[in-house]
Amino acid sequence: MATRRSRAAAAAAVVGALASLSAGCGIRATTVPVDVGPAPSRVSCDIPAQQGGAQGFRATVELVCGSQLVGVERIVPMAEKKPARTAALAAAEALLAALEREPGHDEREAGFTTSVPDGLTVAPVRAADPAGTVRLSRKPEDLPPVALAQVVCTFAGNETVSAGPGPVVLGGPDSDPPRAWECTDAVRARPESVPTLGELVRPVPSPTG
Repeated sequence: MATRRSRAAAAAAVVGALASLSAGCGIRATTVPVDVGPAPSRVSCDIPAQQGGAQGFRATVELVCGSQLVGVERIVPMAEKKPARTAALAAAEALLAALEREPGHDEREAGFTTSVPDGLTVAPVRAADPAGTVRLSRKPEDLPPVALAQVVCTFAGNETVSAGPGPVVLGGPDSDPPRAWECTDAVRARPESVPTLGELVRPVPSPTG
């Protein structure tokens, strides 16, 4: 019995010593759980290409993912054919509708969003506009910078809207002269910094006889 009591006393002494050391070091035990939040996660910005089956044309639509522009391949439905609407303007309107549409489930899961506002459409061009001009129902400079970058880079990557390499020429619904924007690596990497006012484009005077 004496041996058992001596062992218990020794164990109690050790526990007391450890408690004293902990108190001296400023360590306090707690039973309150500490919520440090979920583990950080990264968006993938990667989804499989949309397969055939839908009616429309295949195009790359520029969406926002991880604060950058990332091209997503889609089947874009063609808008209803309207009078005096060229193939380029019809494709531009269809692409605008695709940019406005909320990303699908898989796209949202991969981190994609869009900043292009609802209701943005193609406006009639004017006789003095340079070839390839696309006029919008809102002034391009009134759009959020990220939305403007999405429109510019989507149009720049479509052969029907953009006849070749070079800037995209956009105008508003009024008589203001159209302006030119380019889709560069810097614009894609930091779409929020795209200049809202592009370079003025003047129509090339036609030769006189």
